[in-house]
Amino acid sequence: MVNTPSTRTRDGAGTRTRDGAGTDWWREAVIYQIYPRSFADSDGDGIGDLPGVVARLDDLVALGVDAIWLSPFYPSPQADAGYDVADYRDVDPIFGRLADADRLIAEAHDRGLRVIVDLVPNHTSSAHPWFVEALGAEPGSSARDRYVFRDGRGPDGDQPPNSWRSVFGGPAWTRVDGPDGTPGQWYLHLFDAGQPDLNWDSAQVRDEFVAILRFWLDRGVDGFRVDVAHGLVKQADLADWHYPEETTSGDHVDQPRPPMWDQDGVHEIYRQWRSVLDEYPGQQILVAEAWVQPAERLAAYVRPDEMHQAFNFEYLEAAWTSEAQRTVIERSLAATEAVGAPTTWVLSNHDVLRHATRLALPIGAARPRGIGANDPQPDTALGLRRARAATLLMLALPGSAYLYQGEELGLPEHTTLPDEVRQDPTWRRTDHTERGRDGCRVPIPWEADSPSYGFGPTDASWLPQPPVWAEYALDRQRDVPGSTYELYRTALRLRRKLGLGAGRLRWLESPEDVLAFCVDEVTVVTNFGAEPVSLPPGTEPLIASGPLNGSGRVPTDVTVWARQRVR
Repeated sequence: MVNTPSTRTRDGAGTRTRDGAGTDWWREAVIYQIYPRSFADSDGDGIGDLPGVVARLDDLVALGVDAIWLSPFYPSPQADAGYDVADYRDVDPIFGRLADADRLIAEAHDRGLRVIVDLVPNHTSSAHPWFVEALGAEPGSSARDRYVFRDGRGPDGDQPPNSWRSVFGGPAWTRVDGPDGTPGQWYLHLFDAGQPDLNWDSAQVRDEFVAILRFWLDRGVDGFRVDVAHGLVKQADLADWHYPEETTSGDHVDQPRPPMWDQDGVHEIYRQWRSVLDEYPGQQILVAEAWVQPAERLAAYVRPDEMHQAFNFEYLEAAWTSEAQRTVIERSLAATEAVGAPTTWVLSNHDVLRHATRLALPIGAARPRGIGANDPQPDTALGLRRARAATLLMLALPGSAYLYQGEELGLPEHTTLPDEVRQDPTWRRTDHTERGRDGCRVPIPWEADSPSYGFGPTDASWLPQPPVWAEYALDRQRDVPGSTYELYRTALRLRRKLGLGAGRLRWLESPEDVLAFCVDEVTVVTNFGAEPVSLPPGTEPLIASGPLNGSGRVPTDVTVWARQRVR
């Protein structure tokens, strides 16, 4: 049985009022990630677009989110699904026109939704005019100085400048021909070869991105999610690194960090950007996608004069045990509280296995980079049960929460996607050993009996949708008691009504396999153990992620919000 509160407290409160007015809206906002090519297709070409997003805004209002974040929609050769940007001031024709972006911002604002756009500053596309110019320029030129070009090693310069490997597999360097056609220098790309890394020691690069910020701020956006925010600055000597090129920075504050990640020089850049945003009325925000551990190191990105938020990937990756969950929650809240920032909570996004699948994997196992039809298949029912419990736990925590499109439907990973249709460069660059991220990017279902399950007006879909998508479609779940969609909608309504995002967390005494805490007057209990547990005496359920047993006890892998019984 769960017992009385302890005295340990964490404060997630900001100055935003419970009805959404006031300042510091971002401290407790629920922000919904839209992956445009997979959200809604207005013209039937099989690729989602900005007019499709506009047509579905009312559905997001009905869900109850506060803001939307859009993954890149800029002109791009699509070497990495738009994260290879060729022009930061326009919209790719596959997604619409610049006027469609303006309309989306205006329509969202009319509905009380804020709009955050993706910014990709670590690299450009190899089709960007700057890189095209650099390829035709001499070594040492100002055009090449915008990127990381270096001479190769060895007598003929035919070896890469260092040992770095691409996150997507293979070398992180590609050699180019000189203007006379002979083999020349090498350029750095920590990701795909079509994504050359920018050189942030260049004043031209810094000035250009300030201008890009202003371009979109002037169009009315409410903030920027900054891609690979921990990767802009590289160690000056480009020292060799003989460990896996994961995007994380390390597990300890004082351990040597990889020379390509989380260098201290990034903070100067974000202080400049923050000063630009602070010139504009309306509280626009910067959100760091920074795979930085531990939480104390990540907190440096959200000091008062830098970013407003940083994604909490340590939380996303925490094991499904009471001990692991409590440890990361305590650590996250303490680290951000020390710098006066809110904590963010996230379970899924476009780069990881959907948590309805990930949580079905063996507890403590390494997270795979994609699952294929010939791999062991996760237990779908177990994954959804845990995902619902994890979501209800997450939405009770003080701070801001991020949702990834389709998770409100309980969508699992597409784990039987045919290998021949895969588009993630990871699949190609690892010689078909890692299947990559396509399984979490499959277009989402809206209407069970419509073409492409309501994704668009035709059956076209840039990645094939599995037949099981029909049972997850929004129109099969809306107003259906107990559906995952209604669980999300009810939880978001209660979260706002009860002010949980701005609440104070107090831990409760509980059995070893149970996580229990209060946020103001709401008691939250998640049972990780094998035996059902009772709610604290005198409380009654507000919402539960799954059915309680006959005596009102909380079964395994279920989260309950409760409050004192009214006498």
